[in-house]
Amino acid sequence: MNAAAHPVILLEFNELTPWLMDRFIAEGHLPNFRRLREQSLVGVSDAKADGEWLNPWVQWVTIHSGRDHRDHGIFRLSDAPRMETPAVWDLLSDAGLPVWVCGSMNAWYSVPLNGHVLPDPWCQNVLPWPRGEFDHFYRFVQANVQEHANVRAPLEISDIVAFLRYMVGHGLSLSTARGILRQLVAERLGNQRWKRASAMDALQYDVFARYYRRHRPAFSTFFLNSTAFYQHRFWRNMVPEEFQIKPSAGDQRDYRHAIRYGYETMDRLVGRFLRLAPDATIMLISGLGQQSYSDMDIAGGKRVYRLQNGDVLSDLLGVTGAFRYEPIMADEFFLRFESEADARACADRLAGFRLPSGHEAFDARVQGRDVIGQCRCRELMGQDARLAHPDTGGTVPFHEVFYRVDCIKSGHHHPEGILWVRLPSRQHAVIEEPVDLTAIAPTVLELLGVDRPEFMAGRSFLAGNDGRRGAEAELAAAVP
Repeated sequence: MNAAAHPVILLEFNELTPWLMDRFIAEGHLPNFRRLREQSLVGVSDAKADGEWLNPWVQWVTIHSGRDHRDHGIFRLSDAPRMETPAVWDLLSDAGLPVWVCGSMNAWYSVPLNGHVLPDPWCQNVLPWPRGEFDHFYRFVQANVQEHANVRAPLEISDIVAFLRYMVGHGLSLSTARGILRQLVAERLGNQRWKRASAMDALQYDVFARYYRRHRPAFSTFFLNSTAFYQHRFWRNMVPEEFQIKPSAGDQRDYRHAIRYGYETMDRLVGRFLRLAPDATIMLISGLGQQSYSDMDIAGGKRVYRLQNGDVLSDLLGVTGAFRYEPIMADEFFLRFESEADARACADRLAGFRLPSGHEAFDARVQGRDVIGQCRCRELMGQDARLAHPDTGGTVPFHEVFYRVDCIKSGHHHPEGILWVRLPSRQHAVIEEPVDLTAIAPTVLELLGVDRPEFMAGRSFLAGNDGRRGAEAELAAAVP
């Protein structure tokens, strides 16, 4: 089997929020999302998780594996390669179907794979497939995403030139080029750098579309995180009345409609997908949603700091041994050591540093030869603040070690997400009950005629109660 009559595309738009989507559609801002919703089976997904288990890098593993988070146990970003069962794209590849995995979060795959994989930009221990296929694009995106708030982002002129040459030969569209130029001009004129996340989305779409047209995959994924990023940062600006700390007039001028802007830019991409693949089954999945976060307003708001780079660990903090530094999302980072002894020594060393308040500056946990680190500072640090190490009596300038992400956190996770399925029939119906995320992978397999393996906890949410009725028959039965 080398092709499917109706390919399946998963639009993985991370953390889009059901009620916000409905609001923006009702206000007339999202014509393409409205069109997609009117042609889809429409439901809400339920992650059935809370706390740290609700993080997206946990829930996307559930979506791609068909296994509940309590079953698969993947808790950290970049840990998915430890999975002992295949992802949905592995199963489809093994069945002879070509696949195209574009940016999916915390992905893993087996080689050889019948298709292409462009990993998410936060994961450095999963390489693109085929080897060397996406290197220039991947390095450029990683540097911009991982260090988006750092003026010292590690990109050389040669990296930028290599990226531009890659894009010219791999689908760069005129509309995207014009959008990038407008973005760069806008940054010269005002506070517009934050919109770069959406500009990167357009570049990723061009690469996706080029490979989709050329290889005609039966199954594809396309993951974006830009609007989730805006929601975490700018929820306070969207509904300032819900927060004790009010945004300034200047912040409101710049960020009042930032979240809506994210939905609007994704709306334009949805229009391009509808034109690119008119006969495909398109599944819009957000995995989870968001809600306002004001819990720390009484203490001045939750601040986030990140390491300047990996060099400060050895140059300023006395960490020894050879290691590879990998920044993750928010304030976390991985250190990959060559020996377990060096990893343990690093964790012990970092655990000793104290903030001016006396609280620990780092959380550092050892997993074999790896250290998972995090800056624990949640308050605004003055310019003369210093880190102290009681064992040595030495101090280090705080701001030479860390830089501040420039917004107070104001949005956090909610277990309900968007789940729409536009089948080739384009009939509309509503799924009344929330859908478990474990049902998504079995649904994809059913749509493409591949048997569900026993390790998948859920069943297709398009199948009948006996598990044998097809998606088209079930939808037809649901519509008068």
